[in-house]
Amino acid sequence: MKGIFDTHAHYTDKSFETKFEGGASALLSAIYANGVDKIINVGTNTSNSAEAIEMAKNYEGMYVAVGIHPSDVDEESSLEDALSKLRAMLDKREEYKIVALGEIGLDYHWRQDNKEKQAEFFEAQLLLAEEYDIPVVIHDREAHGDTFEAILRHPKVRGVFHCYSGSPEMARDLVRRGWYISFTGVITYKNAPVVQASAKAVPLDRILVETDAPYLAPVPYRGKTNRSDYIEYTLRTLAALHEVSEDEMRTITHENACQLFSL
Repeated sequence: MKGIFDTHAHYTDKSFETKFEGGASALLSAIYANGVDKIINVGTNTSNSAEAIEMAKNYEGMYVAVGIHPSDVDEESSLEDALSKLRAMLDKREEYKIVALGEIGLDYHWRQDNKEKQAEFFEAQLLLAEEYDIPVVIHDREAHGDTFEAILRHPKVRGVFHCYSGSPEMARDLVRRGWYISFTGVITYKNAPVVQASAKAVPLDRILVETDAPYLAPVPYRGKTNRSDYIEYTLRTLAALHEVSEDEMRTITHENACQLFSL
């Protein structure tokens, strides 16, 4: 039986240092001892992307995604400087265990006054993904139309829509275009029927699971700090939606992730 593959977590988040005795390192030791096999530690700007690279050196089962989240575009001194730093990381992608560019995308929930800047960073990183032939991790929050239009301009880019919140119809269209769709603990929430319908609509060979830790903990830990071993509750719900066993879903999502991220 395959172990758990958490395809999206943020273990450089400072909350782990304050909420767990021993910080992220102690927590990760416990997580890897509790059925978790692999984790992708995801950056949201060039600074914590570099931190994620350093952290991954300490864990055989940890890999890295580097990129600039739409909410972090103002953290960078300039687009040119940010791209230069990302290139330096990607040039050593094997040494640094970098398996994706992300998370990148658009977010109109928190900010709508900088849509142009978000789009500029997103477009530049999609071009970078083409250049390096590397999968991308897409963040799309309340920006479905513009995000979809952006990826249509780059048909060679492949990857995953993380923490999927779009419609079942959009999910099917993305799958037809070669994309993977990833689900978080949100599918365990009673008030998430659209996300559950989307999860059910995605074929088994295109589904991934994630925690987005420390955010979006599943029921029964909703509202708590999320961690990779809590993903079993997401797996259980996803398995029920697809009428397969939890062990089957664990194996399916593990194999899908290895396929996408070339592991």
